[in-house]
Amino acid sequence: MTPLQAMRAAAAEERRQQRAAQIRQRELARQMKEQEKLSAQQQARLEVDAFENQLEVLLSVHKGESPPFDWQNVVNEAPPLPPVRLRLQELRAIWEAARNHGGVGAGVDEARNADDALFQAETQAYRKRLEEWTRLRTIAQGVLNGEEKAYIDALLEMNPFEEIGVLGSVLHFTVHSKAVLEAGLKVNGRQSIPTHIKSLTASGKLSTKAMPRVRFQEIYQDYVCSCALRVAREAFALLPVRILLLTASAEMVDSGTGKFGEQPVLSVIFERDQLRALDFERIDPSDAVERFQHRGDFKASRKLEAFAPIIPLGTGDLPVDFAIEATLEGALTAVRRVRSAIDSARDRIRSHEVAEASEGSSVE
Repeated sequence: MTPLQAMRAAAAEERRQQRAAQIRQRELARQMKEQEKLSAQQQARLEVDAFENQLEVLLSVHKGESPPFDWQNVVNEAPPLPPVRLRLQELRAIWEAARNHGGVGAGVDEARNADDALFQAETQAYRKRLEEWTRLRTIAQGVLNGEEKAYIDALLEMNPFEEIGVLGSVLHFTVHSKAVLEAGLKVNGRQSIPTHIKSLTASGKLSTKAMPRVRFQEIYQDYVCSCALRVAREAFALLPVRILLLTASAEMVDSGTGKFGEQPVLSVIFERDQLRALDFERIDPSDAVERFQHRGDFKASRKLEAFAPIIPLGTGDLPVDFAIEATLEGALTAVRRVRSAIDSARDRIRSHEVAEASEGSSVE
C-alpha cells in the first residue's frame, strides 16, 4: 500500500469511527431522553399517588378506632411491687478482692455505692409507677361510678382523639350524666383539603387543575362527617356512655362580613347500639350521619357550594329517658356545686370568727 493509499485508508477509518460515534451518541441521547421521560412519568405517578392518599386520609378518619377500654381491669390490677435493695455489686467486689488480694479491697465501697445508686433509681421509678397506678385506678373507679370528673380525666389521660388533632380539629366535652356525653368539634380541615386535582393524562403526564368548588365542598362535608363518626367511636370505646351529642363547627363565609368565621354546621345524637351496627369500611360518612337524629342539610349545602349554619341540638332533643336523666343529673350537679360553695363560705366565716375570738382573748 502506497503512502497515499494508507493515508486515505486511515481517513476512511477515522470517518467510519466518527460515524459510529455519532450513531452511538444519537442512541445514547435517545436512551437518555427515554430515561428522562420515564423519570417524569414516575414523578407524575408519585404526585398523583400523594394526592389520592391525602384524600384517602381525610375521608377515612372514621375507619380508625381504639379498642374498648376495660376500666374494671384497671381497678383489679395489682399495684406495682416496690424494689428490693440488692448487694450484687458489693458481693462481687468482695469476692474479687478475696480472690486477688486475700482480703477486703478499696473497691468494695464503690460497689456498695453503686448498689445504693441503683436502688435509689429503682425507687424513683417505682414511685412514678405507683403514682400512675393510683391515678389511673382513681379514674377507673370514678368512670365505673359515672362521675363527671372521672370522665373528663379519662378523656384527658387517654387522649384517643390525637389523629383528629393532627388533621386540624379541636374538641371540648361536657358530661351531662353517666350515660350522656356532649362534644363540641371544631373542624379546621379546610386548610388540609387540596385545592387542585392531580391526575395522569393518557401519555402519562401530570395534569393539574383547580378543584371545582362543589367537589371541594363535598370533600369538606365528608371529612366533617368522618371526624364526627370517629369522635363517637372513640367516646364509646373509652367511656360507658350510651349517647354522644356532638356539634361540629366549620369555617364558612359570613354573608354579612364576607369573611370566614366559625359556625355550627352539623349536630348529631349518636346512640351506641345504632353506631355499632355500621360497617365503617364501606359506609359513606355523610350518608351514615343521616341515619342518626341530626341537623345539617348537606345535600342543600352541596348545591349552594357552602355550609349552612344550624341551631345545634340540645339535651332536650335526646330520647326521653336520656333527656330526663341528663336534666336530673344537671340539676343535682348544680345543687352539689351550690352546696359546696355554701360549705366553703361557712368554713371561711367560722375561721374568721375563731380568729376574732382569739384576738379578743389575747387583748384581755
